[in-house]
Amino acid sequence: MEFSDLDEEVRRELRTLPKGLAETVGKHLAAAGGLLEDDPEAALAHARYAKTKASRVPIVREALGLVAYHSGNWQEALSELRAVRRMTRSDEHIAVIADAERALGRPERALDLAKETDKERLAKATRVELAIVAAGARRDLGQVDAAVVSLQGPDLEAGRRDPWSARLFYAYADNLVAAGRTEEAARWFLNAAEADTEDETDAAERAAELANE
Repeated sequence: MEFSDLDEEVRRELRTLPKGLAETVGKHLAAAGGLLEDDPEAALAHARYAKTKASRVPIVREALGLVAYHSGNWQEALSELRAVRRMTRSDEHIAVIADAERALGRPERALDLAKETDKERLAKATRVELAIVAAGARRDLGQVDAAVVSLQGPDLEAGRRDPWSARLFYAYADNLVAAGRTEEAARWFLNAAEADTEDETDAAERAAELANE
């Protein structure tokens, strides 16, 4: 993997380091990104090494936090992304932070994060993702009906094709299943499947399973 494989924004931030060090760290970040899907543990090793060389560079901590999250290392993800939040004063990864809290068995903390965050300052995709995480936290606490209601709104229209529509429709359907509203859930899983042009979910399979029950 080469330094040039990185996004321009990442390369720009790494240029705050001496040239040789920037290229070394960049290669490890590129390797982490390239290995994440097929070998998450190797990706994590590369991201951790990058941190040992450039722990004060936010993009390096961000990379480690996201790789740790995708590898299921929730506590490490939480520690790194909290550090990034302090360093950058940005809530860009607040949904991931909240989801890590939920994964660690702290749904109340996930809900607190959702409530205290200024959502008007978030990108729309992050705002929707945070709502999905908060709904999951409510369900963890047994507040199933509240989880369903919390996802309702202008974005929850079957004909919408926003970048986040498939995930939102899927989350809504999943919470409907938890609420015992299987007929509605099957319909929303189908809506999610139609919106999921990248085949990122198993919405079609979930819909078929409910239809056969």
